[in-house]
Amino acid sequence: MSVSRQAKQTGQAKQAGQATQARQASQAEDKAGRRERILRAAVRQGLLDPESALLAAFVDLDGVEETVASLRAAFPASLQVLHAFAAKANCLVPVLEELRRGGMGCEVASAGELAQALEAGFDPADIVFDSPAKTRAELVQALGLGVTVNADSFEELERIDDILAARPSGSRIGVRVNPQVGGGSISAMSTATATSKFGVPLEDEGNRERLLQAYRDRPWLTWVHTHVGSQGCPLDLIAGGVAKAVAFAEEINARLGRRQVTGIDIGGGLPVNFADDETTPGFDTYVDRLREHAPALFCGDYEIVTEFGRSVLAKNGFMAAYVEYTKTVGGRPIAITHAGAQVATRTVFAPDAWPLRIEAYDPGGTAKTSPPVAQDIAGPCCFAGDLLARDRTLPRLDTGDLVVVPDTGAYYFSTPFHYNSLPEPAVHGARVDADGKVTFRPLRPARAAHPLAPALAAR
Repeated sequence: MSVSRQAKQTGQAKQAGQATQARQASQAEDKAGRRERILRAAVRQGLLDPESALLAAFVDLDGVEETVASLRAAFPASLQVLHAFAAKANCLVPVLEELRRGGMGCEVASAGELAQALEAGFDPADIVFDSPAKTRAELVQALGLGVTVNADSFEELERIDDILAARPSGSRIGVRVNPQVGGGSISAMSTATATSKFGVPLEDEGNRERLLQAYRDRPWLTWVHTHVGSQGCPLDLIAGGVAKAVAFAEEINARLGRRQVTGIDIGGGLPVNFADDETTPGFDTYVDRLREHAPALFCGDYEIVTEFGRSVLAKNGFMAAYVEYTKTVGGRPIAITHAGAQVATRTVFAPDAWPLRIEAYDPGGTAKTSPPVAQDIAGPCCFAGDLLARDRTLPRLDTGDLVVVPDTGAYYFSTPFHYNSLPEPAVHGARVDADGKVTFRPLRPARAAHPLAPALAAR
């Protein structure tokens, strides 16, 4: 390549990078602005109230639409791709309905999530069932409906053999392989380590040949599935794991002398930026990594399934809670709020792995601008470690103020922890029109953990 051509390409890449950064900054500003509009409207409409609605959660439905559109646009239109939302990330049926209307499928990991996906109206052919512990009854149901099933072990394959012998199925069936490429910075989120509980380990002695024989013996086994991990896993690690799964699919077809494997489920796992409102990395960046590591995935010979969850919903949801009391202990201010371990379980129990931003607002929903002070943000649960943030520098919080916890649209308020029998907060979907008007849709009503709790509180 000539020096002038190389310089031109370098300049084009630099311009593209600058354009991407500008776009991300603009999107972050829009997201933050919508969040404050939604918060103020929620206070005006009584969805947040210091007496009756102490904690509430919100899903930015416009943001969800934008994220799904960016996911679909990242993959070439020439490929047949089913983007199956990982229901575990937010299993509220109205949220799943919104995603279905946006053209997504649904990945489920239990009979409960399968029931929720069906209630949300997903076609069984657009549902993928992954779990390392599927019961016989669950497999019979899924295979009877035509749901895609990814077997997690050789024993599960044998169970499927027995079921299919009695009743053929139209389901797409695959095997989850563990590419054993290693883990990321959060061990609990890394599913492709040498000793992970998930899938058939591809590099363990004898497993590759045993898997090849399994495909040879079962012409209905037409998919390969893998999932490397999620938060804390770098993109090159994830793409490297996908590459090993794609190479194994190619090996199966070559060894069998026929194109038996027709689809590859590459899982999800795009990590989320919890540091600010920018959505990085983007799906387009991930697809670029996939092209580098697994070019055969894009040749058009395979159908593709993805299973993104956190990266679709996390940055499109937030919680808001009132400050009930403030105090100073050991010289440090503490704000006691109504958001704690019951809605931010991972952050409370593993704060280093799952830090969250905290924003301070006055009772009307306007951002506070008073001088910042280091303070603890505590929740209502009855144990000392129930803290959303330790020694966090924010405008000093006062009784009656609101704290907002962004980036909690996945795995937080949608699956609450019922410690101390605390109530489940209401969840509201929100849209903001071109004139800035906010409209809300109920996604889940507030629910007491015990039926007598509301009556007792009213005494």
